[in-house]
Amino acid sequence: QVRLVESGGGFVQPGGSLRLSCATSGRIFSIDTMGWYRQAPGKERELVATINSGGMTNYAGSVKDRFTISRDNPQNTVYLRMNNLKPEDTAVYYCNVEGYYDGSYYSTDPLWGQGTQVTVSS
Repeated sequence: QVRLVESGGGFVQPGGSLRLSCATSGRIFSIDTMGWYRQAPGKERELVATINSGGMTNYAGSVKDRFTISRDNPQNTVYLRMNNLKPEDTAVYYCNVEGYYDGSYYSTDPLWGQGTQVTVSS
């Protein structure tokens, strides 16, 4: 069974930085798209950033120029570098995988991590 495990969340003051990581476990050979989503209290889950296997990225307008998504394809790991954090970035951040091959089967079922809390406050 393939799982996603996030790490790197925490508490930071406005203007600070954090780096989130998401590692995969289980039998997985390749992944099409990896991404980060977030959900603030009382709000719907929203896209933060995605990156495909070729390195093409997509960002939400609210984080563009502050956040950077990257991935390590051989390790099937995705990162999110967050700079100049603002209180409105406070949320639970979720790792996401869309489309992966486990050596026998190509799955289109999305995978989600358990989430990691990011709190930005003075």
